[in-house]
Amino acid sequence: MRTPKDDNERGTMERQDLKERKPGPAKAEAGERIEQGPTELPHVDEWIKQYPFLTTEEIDIPSKLVDQVIGQEEAVEVIRKAAEQKRHVMLIGDPGTGKSMLAKAMSELLPQEELQDVIIYHNPDDNNQPKVRVVPAGKGKDIVTHQKKEAQERKSAKNNTVAAFALMIVGLAFAYYLVSPDKNPMIILLGLIAGLMIFMFFRYSIKSTDTIMIPKLLMSHTPDDKPPFIDATGAHAGALLGDVKHDPFQSGGLETPAHERVEAGAIHRAHRGVLFCDEINILKMESQQSLLTAMQEKEFSIVGQSERSSGAMVKTEPVPCDFVLVAAGNLDAVQGMHPALRSRIRGYGYEIFMKSTMPDSHDNREKLIRFIAQEVHKDKKIPNFDRGAVSLIIKEAQRRSGTRGHLTLRLRELGGLVRVAGDIAHEDKAPIVTLDHVIRAKKIARSLEQQIADVEIEKRKAYKSYLSTGAEVGRVNGLAVIGAESGISEYSGVILPIVAAVTQSTSSSEGHIIATGKLGEIAKEAVQNVSALIKNYTGDDISKFDYHIQFIGTYEGVEGDSASISVATAAISALENVAVDQSVAMTGSLSVRGQVLPVGGVTAKIEAAAEAGMKRILIPAANLRDVLIEEKYKNKIEVIPVMTLTDVLRNALVGPGQEELIKKFSFLAEPNPKTDKVAKDAKGKATPHV
Repeated sequence: MRTPKDDNERGTMERQDLKERKPGPAKAEAGERIEQGPTELPHVDEWIKQYPFLTTEEIDIPSKLVDQVIGQEEAVEVIRKAAEQKRHVMLIGDPGTGKSMLAKAMSELLPQEELQDVIIYHNPDDNNQPKVRVVPAGKGKDIVTHQKKEAQERKSAKNNTVAAFALMIVGLAFAYYLVSPDKNPMIILLGLIAGLMIFMFFRYSIKSTDTIMIPKLLMSHTPDDKPPFIDATGAHAGALLGDVKHDPFQSGGLETPAHERVEAGAIHRAHRGVLFCDEINILKMESQQSLLTAMQEKEFSIVGQSERSSGAMVKTEPVPCDFVLVAAGNLDAVQGMHPALRSRIRGYGYEIFMKSTMPDSHDNREKLIRFIAQEVHKDKKIPNFDRGAVSLIIKEAQRRSGTRGHLTLRLRELGGLVRVAGDIAHEDKAPIVTLDHVIRAKKIARSLEQQIADVEIEKRKAYKSYLSTGAEVGRVNGLAVIGAESGISEYSGVILPIVAAVTQSTSSSEGHIIATGKLGEIAKEAVQNVSALIKNYTGDDISKFDYHIQFIGTYEGVEGDSASISVATAAISALENVAVDQSVAMTGSLSVRGQVLPVGGVTAKIEAAAEAGMKRILIPAANLRDVLIEEKYKNKIEVIPVMTLTDVLRNALVGPGQEELIKKFSFLAEPNPKTDKVAKDAKGKATPHV
């Protein structure tokens, strides 16, 4: 029976043994190595044993935020230069690749400058044009406090004078009461009313004249403050550029002075610091234009943003806003930007494209170990990870990269898996996150799209929307992914049954391709390309036939060309009356010359096919390096790479007529001298021109 003492002694001996080893390439079993340039890395489970740590608690975490950025070395180098020279930066890339982290790191790297306080004063000449005063950091609070103290002293002195005068009035009334012969008590009452009215009148008058002269501290700092980092993501015009509040009274002595209603915007609070604006394209064009003006002038007046507000009449003197802009967004952000704003960034700064993957190397695997340690440290609520748990996280990073030999840099989503595993360990009251916790976390932390896909697969199984056994003419199990437009790094695969039928043409001049299933533009074009291939190479007169292609169960629509080989196989099967093996699923784009082209989401599609009970899957040969399926699927399904439509038909068709049909497409395996253009290279050799 093991005891805590035994565990401690074992851990100490194991740690000492690990420290004697030198990290480096190690021999791995066949089939477990990943190529990386000229060297080969061992499988993660073997590789991680080389490093002297038992839990992530032993991993050193850099103190500077910029040193905690993972896999974006080029971006970090540019950020350092931009911070030193105070240049603007635009970061474009996939969500979760570290854009906001780089922006925060830039604020830490900015040269230390003396920050400034901004004070807003009443303008006695024009209440709607408050005056602005800029003072060194820490002085603004002292000035406003001193002004308030002086105003309070003046107010107290006047209050005392008014009170004395009111008491004198009451005293005179009382004296008159004493000397009056009839001793009418109304004399005292009238004296009290007169004294009270005089007191209230002067007191109200004092408030309207003294309070208005007290300035407002718009922005305040201390001399030791670091350069500010202001996140203006999704800010409306008032929050970004400043605003003047509405005054519901506006007159009658109850109005609030204009300078007291002035509010600083993000551009002003970022003065001598960093203004971060993610999803820059969602800002209105007017706001982007004003942002450009602020960047150029380094000062910007605050005005009321609402035309219906009394603040719309107010415009302050220019308020300083000398900031460094870090704009960020996804790939579509560039199209939504004001051209002049982007030109300003390009002319006076840098544009950076954020990488979404990094090579699977020793150094980068070590960085992922540090990433896990950083996530645990930041969360402060989850336990540290042991080596088994770390190993599975690294393997998940490999799988989510979508390409063999790479690791994902969509670290926000990977961090979500880390936190879910930590929550499970915390619930179990475990001191360390283990491999089992991460395995359970992967089931819980599935994306919404994956959960929907799982439900769809089960539902289609129950209703037999697709077949996984037998053979049938004109029916093919295609594959698709959902989540491609959601911005997440993981796709979720689904079965896409496609059925084809050939009928007599309704037109005497030509046949038609009729595709149903709410197809998008790219999907429609892909079907047209398939029809061209069939017309060119079947050798039959098909002008008298109509091809009906049905995408079953695509209620949300279909987009993309990855079902091209499925459509072609179904159509050819229906035309030639040759059956298709229903235990085969397939995905791949198709050129008009019959070459199978690579597609996305291959790993997710293979796993979906395995879940659906398929035995084989045909994928483009070019996608073979992208296959990174989980261990539980490896013995469930056979992955077959294909290069031409001939390869597809050879592996998908069964029964009578298969061999004869394949012969019609055998020319696709080699260049066709009758149809391929020939170009001579520099050495005079003939090469196919495609």
